[in-house]
Amino acid sequence: MHDIRAIRETPDAFDAALARRGDAPVAAEILALDEARRAKINASETAQADQNKASKEVGAAKASGNEAEFERLRALVGDKKAEVAALQAEAKALDTQLNEKLAWIANLPADDVPQGADENDNVEVNNWGVIPGFDYTPKEHYEIGGVAASMDFETAAKTSGARFVMLKGAVARIHRALAHFMIDTHVDDNGLTEYNTPVLVRDEAMYGTDKLPKFAEDSYRTTDGAWLISTSEITLTYSVAGDVLEESELPRRMTAHTLCFRSEAGSAGRDTAGMLRQHQFEKVEMVSITHPDRSEDEQKRMLRCGEDLLERLGIPYRTVLLCTGDMGFGARRTYDIEAWLPGQNAYREISSVSTTGDFQARRMNARFKPAGGGKPQFVHTLNGSGLAVGRCLIAVLENGQQADGSVILPDVLAPYLGGKTTLTADGTLA
Repeated sequence: MHDIRAIRETPDAFDAALARRGDAPVAAEILALDEARRAKINASETAQADQNKASKEVGAAKASGNEAEFERLRALVGDKKAEVAALQAEAKALDTQLNEKLAWIANLPADDVPQGADENDNVEVNNWGVIPGFDYTPKEHYEIGGVAASMDFETAAKTSGARFVMLKGAVARIHRALAHFMIDTHVDDNGLTEYNTPVLVRDEAMYGTDKLPKFAEDSYRTTDGAWLISTSEITLTYSVAGDVLEESELPRRMTAHTLCFRSEAGSAGRDTAGMLRQHQFEKVEMVSITHPDRSEDEQKRMLRCGEDLLERLGIPYRTVLLCTGDMGFGARRTYDIEAWLPGQNAYREISSVSTTGDFQARRMNARFKPAGGGKPQFVHTLNGSGLAVGRCLIAVLENGQQADGSVILPDVLAPYLGGKTTLTADGTLA
């Protein structure tokens, strides 16, 4: 949510920042609603003052025996009471209309975000690892001999429909091992606190983390009105909604491994083969709640946490700074970490690390008390995948594949796999 005062003070700059995203100017419309709302509020306050004055005068008129004046003032009190109610209702309606307009306006990009239209205009800022060479055409994950029998799309389609998968045996264990490795690294080495969160949330949580109203079509809703989360960013970030934290509590660094659900509306035909884009998937999420002065450094810290996981797994990757046209609705700045997938001969996103500034905090009224005193201020919120478990599984399988259909697994997973380091061609661990 945007600060209406900032729009009043610099409407041209606000529209210019939106234009960088390719969005139409809205400041004039917003300010017209704001002016009309404030006019109704002022009018209702004037009418309330008139009502209060007349109410005081009613008693005096009655005491003086001036019946005509008494009746006039009593009628005036009634009229002013009705006027106040009508004006307050009009002000509330305009306030609702204003907030609905603001809820659809994307966050403003940070000044250092590159201008661009789409992913082709993103800027590479880091590149790590050596892309593996193969003396054969590398296979996609679901085609690898040792994987194919344990990655069952047909049974999943029978039970659930398209874009689901059933993992079994060794591949299911590797998937689980990856999630445990990520969580353990974040907790033991990165100083994050592990949470186990619900996957069903209320409207308020979706709205507060900028998923509503913008992304309603991309989300699943149950018959009783709850929403299935698309990421535990929602539950972790909204955990501080309505709170006034002590500055000493910041930063609050959290992580969770959860199921996630996305309807993928509008993505028909994209990445339908394999498990790259699924309706149900697992993700380890990182969320930080920070002091505004330290959010820039916090984003860099979170980015390194994501990159480090891939380095420990030995997966080549690149990091790109997203341009204005490719950045998410709620983000001020986003870095994508893209893992190398030999089967596609391409880098593919495995993590997005974003800072939202106070955009989400304003929507959910999350603040902190400055240590030196003064009024509470809005916190800054940041989120990042650390990492997408299914996509990480794909990267591990494709980068470690061998000509005989086996897969050499990263050494860091051995403690989670009973010391085993190879997925054999017949689908077992060795």
